[in-house]
Amino acid sequence: MKILIEHGRVIDPASGRDERSDVAIADGRIVAIGRAVDFDAERRIDAAGCIVMPGLVDLAVRLREPGHEHEGMLHSELKAAAAGGVTSLVCPPDTDPPLDEPGLVEMLKFRARKLSSCRLFPLGALTRGLKGDALTEMAHLSEAGCIGFSQADHAVRDTNLLMRALQYAATFGHTVWLRPQDAWLSTGVAASGAVATRLGLSTVPVAAETVALHTIVELVRATGARVHLCRLSSAAGVDLVRRAKAEGVPITADVNVHSLHLTDVDIGYFNADMRLSPPLRQQADRDALRRALADGTIDALVSDHNPVADDAKNLPFAEAEPGASAVELLLSLALKWGQDDGVDLARTLARVTSEPARVLGASLGAHAASAGRLIEGGVADLCVLDPSHTWPVTRESLLSQGKHTPFDFTATGTALPGRVRLTVLAGGVSHEAPAS
Repeated sequence: MKILIEHGRVIDPASGRDERSDVAIADGRIVAIGRAVDFDAERRIDAAGCIVMPGLVDLAVRLREPGHEHEGMLHSELKAAAAGGVTSLVCPPDTDPPLDEPGLVEMLKFRARKLSSCRLFPLGALTRGLKGDALTEMAHLSEAGCIGFSQADHAVRDTNLLMRALQYAATFGHTVWLRPQDAWLSTGVAASGAVATRLGLSTVPVAAETVALHTIVELVRATGARVHLCRLSSAAGVDLVRRAKAEGVPITADVNVHSLHLTDVDIGYFNADMRLSPPLRQQADRDALRRALADGTIDALVSDHNPVADDAKNLPFAEAEPGASAVELLLSLALKWGQDDGVDLARTLARVTSEPARVLGASLGAHAASAGRLIEGGVADLCVLDPSHTWPVTRESLLSQGKHTPFDFTATGTALPGRVRLTVLAGGVSHEAPAS
């Protein structure tokens, strides 16, 4: 379909474009960006008062299928992603069974393509069954479509195995995605501090992150492997990453929306919706993460979408399953961070568009040149955002099968800024908000 999006404020963070323009789309690509584009459109969309921007690239979205269909289905979670303006997402390998066989990866990618809601880039399991005992066949998984390799939230206990994995990855140009957590120090349910002590909860000290970070950085120095650090949670961790990057160590990093906006105080009186992994830390940690995202020490903001069913969440805090639905909230929470901290709009949007696309780099294949960007000739993956619209996050407003989120309006009384009006994937409309 030929689509003309008219009168919008077009923002492309990667190029610095910020102007009132029209965007013409045909054959799945952007054919023109400019004022009063002469274009024989089959559909015209008036985007006056709206922002036309690249589709979001989310580096951490659990789709819960296969194996956890009672908590999320591929159909529901990809639709939720499209509703949040996400056009490309990375899913971790901790499905059931884990993504450690090429057939599983191929099946997942095939089903996602059939749904046509969002581009899916799976991570393969670093070790068989995510057990940390033996490496997977990375070459075969890469051929099947994996864009990197990860242990998800399973810490690698065997440092020698991790070093061999990084050596292999460096040899063949694979990226390894690691959550920095020491296996022995990260067994608690809340961050160490006064709140956890008062509530009598088992704790996860900051050292759980920093010990793992020291190990990872030294192994990267030794092997030259490229590593992406998933979901930093502490000020001390930020300092280590900042120093390593300054020394030229080939690492990138992300932070999730929960750690960026919440602290351990928000646990309140054992609110299980605040049972997250990594656990919420103190205000000093949150503030350090916000500054690091603004200055580029942390490359990307992710949703860390992990839908959880009611029967797994409505339990005592320590027994509740960690996780929350967040892919539909990513853009609004990015805007909130930018508004609260005085970060300009282009830089705010870059953290959920061009910067995560840069993290993925060549692993995006043919999509690499235009992912997270709005360029003439590029693939037409974009969203139209109404920045003046605020919306209360409720169970009814979420398309995700999981309805648990720390930002539930009924608990917080706070509406979030900005709502996606339209999402376009490869020139086709994958989501359109109902007229209000």
